[in-house]
Amino acid sequence: QVQLVESGGGLVQAGGSLRLSCAASGRTFSSYAMGWFRQAPGKEREFVSTITRSGIAPYYADSVKGRFTISRDNAKNTMYLQMNTLKPEDTAVYYCAARLNYCVGSVCYAKEAYEYWGQGTQVTVSS
Repeated sequence: QVQLVESGGGLVQAGGSLRLSCAASGRTFSSYAMGWFRQAPGKEREFVSTITRSGIAPYYADSVKGRFTISRDNAKNTMYLQMNTLKPEDTAVYYCAARLNYCVGSVCYAKEAYEYWGQGTQVTVSS
């Protein structure tokens, strides 16, 4: 129903910045709540950030709070993740995710809440 295409990953030195984009096609983008997740080798996919359909209520994992900023431009069918002050522990494959469901509470921050996923983009932070 919706296809998600990520871009913007790459290699950056610790302390640097990177901006990820997630372009959506299909059903009206504004119908979806969106999120970013990441997965390092040998680890579970973990929550990074989520943003409401309106884009005014972002939420962040403690590990990225104050450094990452999630945003969306519904007119451009695109979600962004601005990553600043990157650390080596931020190294992972970052995934864009979307959901139509209206969940409530902490379950909204779990990967199981999301119905659609992008292919992932590699972010590598060197020390």
